[in-house]
Amino acid sequence: MTTPDSAVFGAAGFIGRALVARLLARGHTVAAAVRPGTGQRLTDYLDAQGVPRGALSVYACDITDPELGEMGAAALTDIRDVYNCAALFAFGLDPGRARAVNIDGALRILEWSARRPGLRRLVHITGYRVTVPDSAEHDYGVGAYGASKFEGDAILRERATAAGVPLTVADPSTVIGPGQYIGLAELVRDLWEGRLPALPGNARTLLPIVDLEYFVDFLRSLPQHPETAGRSYTVLDPSTPPLPDMVRLLAAHLGVRAPRFTVPAGLVERLPRRVTGVDRERLAFIADDRYDTSAADAVAAAAGLVMPPAATALRNWADHLVSSRFGATAANPAAGFHRGLWTDGDRRTPEFVLLHGLPTDSEAWREVRARTGGTTLAVDLPGLGRSHPGPAAPDFRLDELMADITGRPVLVGHSLGCLPVLRYAHAHPDRIAGVVLVAPAFLQPRGPRLLRMPFTAALLRRLPSARLARLLGVPDGPAIESANAALRRPGVARRTLAALRAASRPGSRAAARDLLGETTVPIRIVAGSEDPVDSAARFPVTVIEGAGHNPHLTHPERVADVLRAARAAFAESVV
Repeated sequence: MTTPDSAVFGAAGFIGRALVARLLARGHTVAAAVRPGTGQRLTDYLDAQGVPRGALSVYACDITDPELGEMGAAALTDIRDVYNCAALFAFGLDPGRARAVNIDGALRILEWSARRPGLRRLVHITGYRVTVPDSAEHDYGVGAYGASKFEGDAILRERATAAGVPLTVADPSTVIGPGQYIGLAELVRDLWEGRLPALPGNARTLLPIVDLEYFVDFLRSLPQHPETAGRSYTVLDPSTPPLPDMVRLLAAHLGVRAPRFTVPAGLVERLPRRVTGVDRERLAFIADDRYDTSAADAVAAAAGLVMPPAATALRNWADHLVSSRFGATAANPAAGFHRGLWTDGDRRTPEFVLLHGLPTDSEAWREVRARTGGTTLAVDLPGLGRSHPGPAAPDFRLDELMADITGRPVLVGHSLGCLPVLRYAHAHPDRIAGVVLVAPAFLQPRGPRLLRMPFTAALLRRLPSARLARLLGVPDGPAIESANAALRRPGVARRTLAALRAASRPGSRAAARDLLGETTVPIRIVAGSEDPVDSAARFPVTVIEGAGHNPHLTHPERVADVLRAARAAFAESVV
């Protein structure tokens, strides 16, 4: 393998791994310095991105170690460009620990770089607030993160000049993208969970952002321009809206209520933290300052870089945050909000469109979808799961979602989700291949009265995942964890129970049975032997032995078999 021409410290971190991926994709050979034990995190990320690793070498490296571990022992004499993405970013840090990484560690990387005979550039990342000399976050009494970065910036510049090291400093604002779960992400989480009654600051408060992909492209371009040596660049999106406008934009995308009021940061700072839930260091970033990005903009223009619209970057990031449950699980890049609905999968040419029942969401189809061998689209019903509040689930119409779909998919519904499926099939038989109804609730006895009582919503919000799984008679796992998280959000448990009550009314059940009898497309029904349907009229029923009301969760392989067989049979009938 060719010896590395680029070195990235902090290569398993949020920015570092994205930079490694970009360097490899552009033909560089890379030495990646990672904290001991985190190499797998980097390689898993690269594999998920589809980036070949043949030009990558990974070295364990603790930058608080004077010898820099494996990285310090390696020859790496052909390194031209060094990128320091290693830093300790968190609020409430111990000052000694913050200085050990953000100052002493940065100086060790500088000394290591100075020993590279062909060094072209050392690129170091600080932060946009170092450009505001009198800002509160430079005070260790306020917080060690900002203070250590500010102190380290000055020391690093001085040492680089003395050592003759060509240093370039990038001062980014909040970098947003897949994997960023702190800082602004915590505000988005509070907004999503209904725990953001007011915003600190005022109408001019600015928390600027910059897109991750744009930023790593900017970093990569710096060594290519000789005039960038010895300079620093404030990198942020100048079109970032003020904080209240940003939060309104995110609230509209997420389908939640935006806070109506702002509270001066000084007042929040004087209130006890147990009341506000906000520490002083976080408040130090709440400011009205504006920043000069002209130097960075000139470099970006020379490199042909175009910043994505701030609104688009924010919406895409919000989709990632919700999909990953703010870092609690792996994100699904195929999932996101579409016209107020949370969708997962192929929005244009799915072979199957799947609607969930109660109290789960589209994650309930995860295992079945993985086994169908076809393209799928799963949807959270309005007001349930992650979708925006909308028509009550039994009254939901698929018309708008189906308008974007070409071809004739198989519609699949579970329990309560069977009714919207039937309604669309009855109205648009020429737009679909057929229908599969899994445990259709209107063909079964009414659910337990307990689940229809008003106070049950409060119980659902408090049930831990394992108990919810036992209540449903299914294994605990990602699908139940997703449902459990959704039920804890404001209004979801209440809307879940309201939908169940509406669908359980005798008139609603009778109307659904009539609709089933009048629908002309091919229909298959699936039921568990422990939860049989009482009548299926002229339609074939597949009974899954040992299954209850959720066979797609307990016997996903059997349900997938039915879907594959139904797709083949429906295709023959369409021809």
